[in-house]
Amino acid sequence: MIDTELPHAPSTSPVACGFAACLASVIEVPVADLPLPAGDLPQALGAWRSWLAGRGFGLLPIAEPTAFQWAGWWLAVVQADDTEVATVAFGTPPGIVLSPQDPTLLGRATAELPITAAYAVASLDPVLRAATVTPDLHGTVEALAVAPAAEAEMRLLEVASARAGRGLDGDRYAAGAGTFSPRAGHRPGYDLTLMAAEVLDELTAAGHAIDFAATRRNVLTRGIDVNALVGSTFRIGDVLCAGRRLCEPCVHLDRLSGPGLLRPLIHKGGLRVDVLTDGEIRLGAPIWAA
Repeated sequence: MIDTELPHAPSTSPVACGFAACLASVIEVPVADLPLPAGDLPQALGAWRSWLAGRGFGLLPIAEPTAFQWAGWWLAVVQADDTEVATVAFGTPPGIVLSPQDPTLLGRATAELPITAAYAVASLDPVLRAATVTPDLHGTVEALAVAPAAEAEMRLLEVASARAGRGLDGDRYAAGAGTFSPRAGHRPGYDLTLMAAEVLDELTAAGHAIDFAATRRNVLTRGIDVNALVGSTFRIGDVLCAGRRLCEPCVHLDRLSGPGLLRPLIHKGGLRVDVLTDGEIRLGAPIWAA
């Protein structure tokens, strides 16, 4: 997502201009490249659907936006006092990460907002492409943390015991008691979470300082691209793991660890992992693609 200014179009409604800025930000194109017809939002939506279709994408309406759960971008039109404003939502549960017309909405949970319409940008091609070869990746464990219960304070460790199909001993997800623990049996990606120390360094340099415990992840890594481990097996010390998907931020993290984390951690929130074998994970343990 890129920052995009509101377009200046006197013949186009303010909400349509706001929606144009949000759409351009999500698909990362200059807002001037989007068609922006005169009139209100419905006229603009028709023009954008045609424009996106020519590039292999669609703009799909969301039937129940206040209950919508999807760890990706979507656009919501919010009733703010006597006017409508366009926003971008992200995360599961989702929160507002962009609101060019009304910045006071940033960080608000979508479930609490009066959303009048919502849309998702989706590819017209549903084919799953073959995974690329994992590069030669190496890193180390810089920190370890667990929390005994949902929303409990994270506790730093020097060594942790990993259990296949469960996670780390003493952690809420190993006990099936995490906020997002599956309630109907095991699902991939809920055993363990990784976070790259380099991301925290970047946030600190940008004025968004956050310590590892506040991220609520289990393993802090150094020197390895955790995003590149999606779909691959790797080892943390003697523990065999499988990278399942990115651990995207959500409005729940914003609520527990302070506002302002949702947007900076998009696509940088770490990795969701399955533990495949029992073993110990220690500070300084090597991490490498298996």
